[in-house]
Amino acid sequence: MPEHTPTKWSQIKSALTSLDKPELFALLKDLFDHSIESRAFLSARLLAQGVPDEILDKYRRRIVEQFFPKRGFGKLDLRAARRTIRDYRKATSDLAGTVDLMLTYVENGTAFTNQYGDISEPFYNSLESVLDEMVGLLKTPEGAALYPRFQDRVSRMHHFVGESATNP
Repeated sequence: MPEHTPTKWSQIKSALTSLDKPELFALLKDLFDHSIESRAFLSARLLAQGVPDEILDKYRRRIVEQFFPKRGFGKLDLRAARRTIRDYRKATSDLAGTVDLMLTYVENGTAFTNQYGDISEPFYNSLESVLDEMVGLLKTPEGAALYPRFQDRVSRMHHFVGESATNP
């Protein structure tokens, strides 16, 4: 292992070209085991079927945990939840999974405020921002093809939000 961390691709590329096949596989295995982000990235890039469900589920749980943890009260670390969405999108380029995570964020935020009451303007701005971004993605040609997959969840959320707005 080098004493310093290379910061340029040319250094990494040079080191990779010196590895034989078993060493390269061992390195990729270490990368795979390193984090769910690395696992998601490798899965999305190398597997024809895309990102495995268990990887998307791990990202989804990270978001839900900010609102409804298994123990205690939600931390409402909205930055962490949004970073989870960005990390997934960057690692996988999976539009369907990204929309799923955005919808998970908005659904859980809506459920949280309906359960615990009024939160704060930045909280609602964050939900609205993610919702706007999700709608923008669904308006793209690729996103429009995905809409039927999410239509029921969007409709349920719209109904849920509409009810809470009329029944404070």
